[in-house]
Amino acid sequence: MASLGFQTVYRLFNENESTACERVFTDSTERSGPVSLESGKPLKSFDILAFSLSFESDYLNVVSMLGAGGVPLLSSERTGAHPLVIAGGVASFINPEPLAPFVDLFLLGEAEAVLPGFLGMFDPKRDRSEMLADMARSLPGAYVPALYVPEWDKNGHLVSFSPISGAPEKVRRVHAKDSPDFPTESSFVSPDAAFDSFLVEVARGCPHGCRFCAAGYVYRPVRFRTLEMLKDSVDRGLSLTSKIGLLGAAVTDLPCLSELCQYAVERGARLAFSSLRADAMTPEIARAMASAGAKTATIAPDAGSERMRRVIGKGITEDDVLNAAEMLVAAGVPNLKLYFMAGLPHETLADVDAIAALTRKVKTAFLGQSKKKGRMGQIVVNVSSFVPKPVTPFQWAAMDTVETLALKMKRIREGLKGLANVTARTDVPRHAFIQALLSRGDRRTGEILQAALKNQGNWPKTLKESEIDPAFYVNRERPAAELFPWDFIEHDVSKKTLHRLWEKSREDALAPDLPAPPTFQKT
Repeated sequence: MASLGFQTVYRLFNENESTACERVFTDSTERSGPVSLESGKPLKSFDILAFSLSFESDYLNVVSMLGAGGVPLLSSERTGAHPLVIAGGVASFINPEPLAPFVDLFLLGEAEAVLPGFLGMFDPKRDRSEMLADMARSLPGAYVPALYVPEWDKNGHLVSFSPISGAPEKVRRVHAKDSPDFPTESSFVSPDAAFDSFLVEVARGCPHGCRFCAAGYVYRPVRFRTLEMLKDSVDRGLSLTSKIGLLGAAVTDLPCLSELCQYAVERGARLAFSSLRADAMTPEIARAMASAGAKTATIAPDAGSERMRRVIGKGITEDDVLNAAEMLVAAGVPNLKLYFMAGLPHETLADVDAIAALTRKVKTAFLGQSKKKGRMGQIVVNVSSFVPKPVTPFQWAAMDTVETLALKMKRIREGLKGLANVTARTDVPRHAFIQALLSRGDRRTGEILQAALKNQGNWPKTLKESEIDPAFYVNRERPAAELFPWDFIEHDVSKKTLHRLWEKSREDALAPDLPAPPTFQKT
């Protein structure tokens, strides 16, 4: 419910005079099936079912809701008498193929740019096949899976992805060019949501091309909201709650951040921030955060060693991390969250051990400033398994096995064991394995989703019984020329550029004395 993308789509649908949009959640199921929050209508009674997909973990929920709602699972089994099933969100426009058998239409790109055109063309009285074909031919961002035929060789590699019925060979991912001119903010505030705050997107995209992260590539160009627009959003938020959350891939890159914080604090706002860039932290920003009531700051070094931060293109140093921690505590922000990944490409055990080593150095810097304040806060270390993502330089990378990741996580926990005021939290590698399967899967992984639904979400049983080898998608390094299931989507960064950065990561892995590479590459 807290997703700004979801809330934006909800608002855009309802701003259209011919559309009334209601919400359905995975836990809104009666005996008769899922029902809408607003009117209690069953899922199958709507003209359109629109799914917002932020994470691969949403995929099974889509299939489950369709089945529970009495809607045929497969697009090929639905007619004009059934709801039109559409999907969007960042997970879908980096790789929609695992859900392709179940979705009639994907809208690839930012909702503000693609939804108005879709609503202008949608007509429930039209022949559905003709309408979808027209959308595929003329609506930017429209991807109709039924109009594309994939073929695989005997070894399971995708060899062709052919459009039919006049569909374009490439589907352009669309973005809202003038996004600074309209707000993206909470449409409602709910105590039941993950964050009971009024959320404000301060920027879209990220100017830092970290090689593991899709946000720096699929949301290009980065777009910052203006100070006046953000002030208006804060004012609207304060009419509902004192808690304001500032969101963005790199909030500290916002040129007007200090001024915005000062404006919000003067009006009684309590501010929360998404992840902060350590190299962009300043005493002024730290003081503004403390004045706004921030009790915890989040910094993502992502890797423990300088070598690995060069490999992933992070562009920050150990000194940046330590200085940021000192500035935050000195300003009065008592607690710190650190985010790391294990299993990154070209990683050694020394790099894994460096996570605990850097945490200890952060604690030393943290402790020195905390003593001056007379209070020792908490450091929470979150370590997640690296999952290769489409449309990143690391889309060619193999993922570590579940067993290897489990050993690395154990090693990190042991390295931090007994460290006072430090809590280590590591993810579950087998869950990351499923995420990786769906992240780089093709249309055949839809069969695995169907089986998981039949097995009531029992993934170990599903993968054990599957005739499809999940390791083919997860643990295999891709050759340079491999055709990816998502290659038909046209982004603002070329596959050639991404592969050049993948090769550059190999060079950086072998040259520990080189300076950090630039974090933003033009295509």
